[in-house]
Amino acid sequence: MPVLNRIASYAEEMKGWRRHLHANPELSFDCFNTAAYIVDRLKEIGVDEIHPGIAKTGIVAIINGQGDGPTIGLRADMDALPIQEITGADYASTIPGKMHACGHDGHVTMLLGAAKYLAETRRFKGRVALLFQPAEEDGAGGMVMVNEGVMDRFKVDQVYGIHNAPNVPFGHFLTTPGALMASVDTAYVHITGRGGHGATPHECVDPIVALVGMISAIQTIIPRNIYALDEAVLSVTMVNSGTASNIIPEEAMFAATIRCFKPEVRALLKKRFHEIVEGHAAAYGVQARIDYDWGYPATINHPDQAAFASEVAAEIVGEDAVDGNSVREMGSEDFSYMLEARKGAYLFMGTGPGAGLHHAAYDFNDEAAPIGASFFARLVERAQPLG
Repeated sequence: MPVLNRIASYAEEMKGWRRHLHANPELSFDCFNTAAYIVDRLKEIGVDEIHPGIAKTGIVAIINGQGDGPTIGLRADMDALPIQEITGADYASTIPGKMHACGHDGHVTMLLGAAKYLAETRRFKGRVALLFQPAEEDGAGGMVMVNEGVMDRFKVDQVYGIHNAPNVPFGHFLTTPGALMASVDTAYVHITGRGGHGATPHECVDPIVALVGMISAIQTIIPRNIYALDEAVLSVTMVNSGTASNIIPEEAMFAATIRCFKPEVRALLKKRFHEIVEGHAAAYGVQARIDYDWGYPATINHPDQAAFASEVAAEIVGEDAVDGNSVREMGSEDFSYMLEARKGAYLFMGTGPGAGLHHAAYDFNDEAAPIGASFFARLVERAQPLG
């Protein structure tokens, strides 16, 4: 079964939705205009219930099927990024310094397309809960929606999501049982020594020397403390200190991103990070404050749901275009909180060649929207069939 014919007929309308969203990006939880636009489309579509104001600007919409049955959740994130767009498209961002550089405009469009089809046809039992989520990029909006009780309030039994994947062959789906994306933690280390003249280092306590030692030592954590088959990444991404070439500064700082898939590895990485930084601080005679931000957990697919989602994807794009045991990746995603709360699965959908995610030249491929919408719609019909 290819793209559903009814959804294919929405293609131009969906393109209009997507390009409006692209031209009007909003950040984090402040997706007020985006939410209002989605609500207007949902009213036109004719969903049965609209519940705005969840996680500040999130929305849950309900479509009732025919007869009693469970509720399946479908999620789309809707926030943009603080990037200045350089696409030059006639629908490019109208808001300086903000753009949809991760394709959440496309994710919303795919879910709206599925909603239009499902509200028209209703060839399923039970209910569909459409979860439009803010603050995926910054703020863990998925966690906030879960903490505000959406899974219990709307009796969601299982939940699914899609992320577009540029430079993956167009229309191909990738997923895997178990961990698909990594957890992400961020460490900020603030080092205080005693500054002074660069010509008299013996009168100072140099925070830069301590910083260099710490950075070198923490690079030993993964090769010497983590089992080689337990993938992990620790990257120092920021270093700041000093104001002039002849001054030993009072302070220095560095930041690191820390990623892995297993909770026990995550805990060990944090433990060893603290031990090494604190030990080096004592050795160099400096003070070190560690701000360790425990971020998104790993995105872990439930095996049965991942296999089911792969079957549905194969109905839409063919078995050769679906990899149900794909390589997992070190990116992170706050859909992880929804998968901790309910069974479900997350998939990547290829959108063909183009600039990568979070790049100022990125643009969602509108031709992919009917594919994603068809996947969502068929997922519901297969999960909660009539008769």
